[in-house]
Amino acid sequence: MRSEPAEAHPVLIVGGGFSGVMTAAHLAARDIPVVLVDGSGRLGRGVAYSTRDPVHLLNVTTSKMSAWPDQPNHFARWCGDEEGLDFAERRAFGRYLGEQLAAAPGVKAIDAMAVDARRQGEGWEVILSDGQIIAASALILAQGNQPPTPFPGSAGLPPELFVNNPWSETAHAGVERVAAEGSDVLILGTGLTMVDTVLSLVAAGHEGRITALSRRGLIPRGHVHPPSAPAPVALDEVPLGNLLSLWRWLRRRSATVGFRAAVDALRPHSHAIWQRLPEGEQRRFMRHARPWWDVHRHRIAPQVAEQLRALVAAGRLEIVAGRVGKMEADGGTLRVPIARRDGRDTVREVGVAFNCTGPLGDIRRTADPLLRSLLDQGAVRTDDFAMGLEVDDHSRAGEQLWALGPLTKGRYWEIVAVPDIRHQAEAVAADVQKELLIHV
Repeated sequence: MRSEPAEAHPVLIVGGGFSGVMTAAHLAARDIPVVLVDGSGRLGRGVAYSTRDPVHLLNVTTSKMSAWPDQPNHFARWCGDEEGLDFAERRAFGRYLGEQLAAAPGVKAIDAMAVDARRQGEGWEVILSDGQIIAASALILAQGNQPPTPFPGSAGLPPELFVNNPWSETAHAGVERVAAEGSDVLILGTGLTMVDTVLSLVAAGHEGRITALSRRGLIPRGHVHPPSAPAPVALDEVPLGNLLSLWRWLRRRSATVGFRAAVDALRPHSHAIWQRLPEGEQRRFMRHARPWWDVHRHRIAPQVAEQLRALVAAGRLEIVAGRVGKMEADGGTLRVPIARRDGRDTVREVGVAFNCTGPLGDIRRTADPLLRSLLDQGAVRTDDFAMGLEVDDHSRAGEQLWALGPLTKGRYWEIVAVPDIRHQAEAVAADVQKELLIHV
């Protein structure tokens, strides 16, 4: 039998970045009232799109960044980019996302942190940092990437010399300070966050030397302009269930169509490919193949890649494969011993070091109060790798409880970018509507 819609309480979404905003927009389009909670000061933008630096560009063209699955050119038209081939500023996408939220009817935004949640009847009772208690028919977790784990050996170091969160105000202040001083900089990690930090330093006028270090010294590859010709494949053409077979297939295909087209052709099948790998093969991927996949899959704008090449050629940026030893504060500088993979060990004296090793990799160590509470209660479980939460194929983490975006990496793996999350947001909204309206 069909019941009346659950109108007594709204759906409560925690997280005001892309995942939360677009899930709220899809629910609003279904006439379901929503409360969107975010106390980060980045409501409607999230971490990724709240940057103040115009030099931070999107990593894909405008044609791939529509917030709406059924309107693929929505963002490109918003930008006035008829061909959809521009790499727009990330802060522009933040404004665009804010407009999608503003246009969503029936969404109430609250500037506060969700600190606890308890089951209440068939729904939830959510406690906020400002003392409010909100009854919700359903709870959706969309907190996005968590701040990185404090770097080993950084405990006790002055926060102005070692910045553990590269997206914090402390990081922004560190960039401004070393730019004014002209002192050298160490960046731990050589992925996309490193790229952002280097761009911010250069834009601030920094002229010192920048050393970027990671275990393998791999950096993101660049897109090309004009883009590579697509080379789509069907899922039944892709080896499934064995990582080595898949890797060999990808290398052969890359030799034929180019690595960009070969990697991009796997995007529509990434969830199926990941889920067909046995757990042991998934762990093998995480240990050995992930760094190589990341730099080929998560590419950067061609103009950004060219800027990095120019900085390396000028001797202002050095990419190093190696490890750091015990770091020590020495007055206003940080002494950092580096064990290089090529054996040419050295010591760097820098004005600041940034932890750019990527977002939190173990959700059990989260500092988010709501996630901490739900984990401690046993209301949610971690996935097999503890990257995020265990969810089913509808992104349900429990009764009347959903999660999406990076929190669901363990199930979907490729679920951190707009082209993936926009489909998940739509599907979660549809599933919430079904759950709230139909009871057997």
